[in-house]
Amino acid sequence: MKASPAIADYDAKAAFLAASWSKLDLRDVHAPVLHLMPEKPSRILDIGAGAGGDAGWYASLGHTVLAVEPADGLRLAGMADHSGPQIEWLDDSLPDLAMVRASNETFDLVTLTAVWAHLDHAQRARAVPNIAALMHDGSRLIMSVRNGWTIPERPTWEARPEETIRLAEAKGLKLVFQTTTESIQAINKANGVTWTWLAFEKNRR
Repeated sequence: MKASPAIADYDAKAAFLAASWSKLDLRDVHAPVLHLMPEKPSRILDIGAGAGGDAGWYASLGHTVLAVEPADGLRLAGMADHSGPQIEWLDDSLPDLAMVRASNETFDLVTLTAVWAHLDHAQRARAVPNIAALMHDGSRLIMSVRNGWTIPERPTWEARPEETIRLAEAKGLKLVFQTTTESIQAINKANGVTWTWLAFEKNRR
């Protein structure tokens, strides 16, 4: 995914996007899944961390975060605005997450916010086992999946919930929550964009 058109566009527009995203209330963004977030200090893997808004928010709640972002401009913006001992930044990408997996670490929570639809079917099928390998028993995976319109420079592919659920269940990830919501961003809402939220838990043995 490193050389994808979406990553190139995120990189080229990093300053604008970082400023735009910084205005979002992250409690509103994540409202559908707040009840699934860990209450005690936890280790979080934020895949596709963008300019670090989520990572900074997680850190403010007492968590430690590995923020993974392949777009250089966004990652550098994130490192400038969201740094400190609780956040580590890494240049890595789906579907392989090779550098993350090489650490042999597992995480209490894995998040993918507005990332999944940037992968096509074959890439998603490759990604799920790699994500599952980064989770221990009882870990959760939370993702938001874009549905509908997007700008041509950042293409997305249809990602039906049943496909993702099937891939996840094959790797021991049980669906614990699913809902679809309107976008809170004006341009997306005006174009009929919705978001499907999926949450999984790795089966306890």
